[in-house]
Amino acid sequence: MHLIYLAILAACLFGTAPLEVVLHVGVYRQRRRLALTVLPVAAVFVVWDVLEIRAGAWHYDSAYLVGVTLPGSLPLEELLFFLVIPVCAVLTLEAVRVRKPHWLIGDEQ
Repeated sequence: MHLIYLAILAACLFGTAPLEVVLHVGVYRQRRRLALTVLPVAAVFVVWDVLEIRAGAWHYDSAYLVGVTLPGSLPLEELLFFLVIPVCAVLTLEAVRVRKPHWLIGDEQ
């Protein structure tokens, strides 16, 4: 049970990996762009999570965690969530852009 959270995150990455390989969306080749997209949002949510943990607004069930706790009592899995899920979302968005180039997304030049 301790690996469930990590397994879900791995499944998300595994499920979207074909978008990079099959559709050649190029998300992983553009590391700087991906980092500029994901890291600021992840930082905000990490701070938010730490504050809410300290305030007692929520906690994480240790039955589903590997037991690695980061500063602020943030579970490793939660940090990974804030990195993995946005990466999967970007992969999905870029796949839509490849398959449906006529669909306007909002960042077109």
